[in-house]
Amino acid sequence: MEQVYIRTGEPGAPAIVVRGGREWRMVVEPVRWFERVAWWEQSRRMPRGQGRVDVEVWQVQVRLGNNPRSGTATWELVRDGLGGGWCLRGEELAAA
Repeated sequence: MEQVYIRTGEPGAPAIVVRGGREWRMVVEPVRWFERVAWWEQSRRMPRGQGRVDVEVWQVQVRLGNNPRSGTATWELVRDGLGGGWCLRGEELAAA
């Protein structure tokens, strides 16, 4: 998964996604949920010190900068469990 940088707004939701040095801005309010980490697919036991079993995910619809003619993209942003950063998962272009 590709790493991205997130700038958040007041309530802590993503406001801007920086990907490849370019700023993508929210088109609609992002949606947040949590998913179970499938640690058992990689190991027989949960790794020591990793008490976390859920991962934070945001679905965002973004457009490049302030350009109203830019296409809209729908992305899922997944919290990186190791460093606390964000990764991009499942990029799709939305039919606008």
